[in-house]
Amino acid sequence: MDVDRDRIDEAVLALLFLGRHDAIRTWKSFDWAAMGRLHTKGFISDPVGKAKSVVFTDEGLRQSESLFRKLFAVRREA
Repeated sequence: MDVDRDRIDEAVLALLFLGRHDAIRTWKSFDWAAMGRLHTKGFISDPVGKAKSVVFTDEGLRQSESLFRKLFAVRREA
């Protein structure tokens, strides 16, 4: 099976929004390869280290919330 890593990264970034705390920090309990790619793309701080969380960049936080809403928000009919 071929895997679209960009779509995986989008889903992980969206789910990172769910684990957000202290406004800009989030728990880093996802696949290490995806976390590394998100860091390379400039969305989060370097996930390598003893800390159990990472910090969103400004763009990372915006993208994370946007993707979370796109992928998981319930759309209400008017």
